[in-house]
Amino acid sequence: MGHKVHPQIYRTGILFPWASRWVSTRNYRQFLQQDITIREYVLKKFLDAHIDSVYVERSPKNIIITICAAKPGVIIGRGGHGLDDLRKDIERKFLNMSTKVKLNIQEVRHPSLSSAIVAQTIAQDIENRMPFRRVMKQTIERVIKAGANGIKISVSGRLNGAEIARTEKLSHGKIPLITLRSNVDYVSQRAETIYGTIGIKVWIYKGESFDMIDKLTHIQEDFKVKK
Repeated sequence: MGHKVHPQIYRTGILFPWASRWVSTRNYRQFLQQDITIREYVLKKFLDAHIDSVYVERSPKNIIITICAAKPGVIIGRGGHGLDDLRKDIERKFLNMSTKVKLNIQEVRHPSLSSAIVAQTIAQDIENRMPFRRVMKQTIERVIKAGANGIKISVSGRLNGAEIARTEKLSHGKIPLITLRSNVDYVSQRAETIYGTIGIKVWIYKGESFDMIDKLTHIQEDFKVKK
């Protein structure tokens, strides 16, 4: 039997940073629930912004939320009014006005290399009743042209309104899931159609990365020298 592991969880701390950066012993359950609800609220409210990731960092007095999006102007709004409204909504709905929120908006330079943004576009196309095979082929061509070394797309459900659910996969290039230094971006997304829910999985291989591994080795060497 194979044991399937999330590619990003497998490499968290080596290639990818933690999505939530804080330490707590007493209010761990409360903080974790707040992080989940804040992410769900931001992703649902700004679907058109094509959000890649949401990072939450806590300090004793405030919370810093970093949003990486392909279209940051949708979140910022005219004159920054969108940021003010979002900050007030988060403080009122999820934090009970107990802590202050600071928002950082970052632009994703290469949206075609982000698995989250690619999966969102695939879900929107399928919800607009486009043929799923055409969507998958066009997506693969676009991602490979952007500079990816490999991509794999899996779509499962009642495809094109069929009575029996099935799974269709298309891939191009290589997707090394075992090597820790391989930078594999993965996400799962759902498309809500009139026939039911269709699951979408996207793997994007961006090549090998040694930056975080080199930093960890230097930290280990420094620790040995001090010890």
